[in-house]
Amino acid sequence: MENKSFEEILTELDNVVRKLEDRAITLEDAVNSYTKGIELSKQCYEILGKNEELVTLKMSESGLVKFDKE
Repeated sequence: MENKSFEEILTELDNVVRKLEDRAITLEDAVNSYTKGIELSKQCYEILGKNEELVTLKMSESGLVKFDKE
């Protein structure tokens, strides 16, 4: 799997959404686009989660903020 930046994935996801909004899309293309969109969305959430963990760790290590996990 190619390592894309968050911004690249988000742009690709935006393109998928635009395609799904097209009323002329076929059912097969819609299903394929939806599936691709779900995968792209998952990748975005994974990147956000990793970065949130890193920021939380760095802030905690620096004594800036004490985080409570909910």
